[in-house]
Amino acid sequence: MIIATSIIAVCMAVGAMFIRIKAARKPATFKKIILPPFFMSTGALMYLVPEFRLTLPEIVEAVAVGLFFSIFLIKTSKFEIRGQEIYLKRSKAFVFILIGLLVVRITLKTILSSTIDFGQLSGMFFLLAFAMIVSWRIAMFRSFKKLSVQLKKENIINENNIKLT
Repeated sequence: MIIATSIIAVCMAVGAMFIRIKAARKPATFKKIILPPFFMSTGALMYLVPEFRLTLPEIVEAVAVGLFFSIFLIKTSKFEIRGQEIYLKRSKAFVFILIGLLVVRITLKTILSSTIDFGQLSGMFFLLAFAMIVSWRIAMFRSFKKLSVQLKKENIINENNIKLT
């Protein structure tokens, strides 16, 4: 079961890399930043099944590790203004960070699977990923919002200059 979930994690990481590369070609939007955590949140339904439920220390551990891992994603996710649109900058480090996070995840899963029940371990890794993505997306939103305000100010200044001349 650990091998199967590791293969799935590798496929998801490769998919995330391609999505990130493709997303950098199109302007960023509020929806594109905020919606992924909402879509992922449906996975929390797993906690309705008793074998996936976590103890308080497991919840704290998973969230803490997720928040720590999000730092790397936050540091490599920068926006830029091109023309009148905001784009996500391409980062070569992002791919390496995703690969590194994947290796760490598989290693942790292999080590912890001998001491933690499979269901609880699945619940912990879901919560870890969710904490990581939510905090990353919040940071992205704040950065996007800041550039949106800057872009709006520049447009107002440009409009006023056009009207004055």
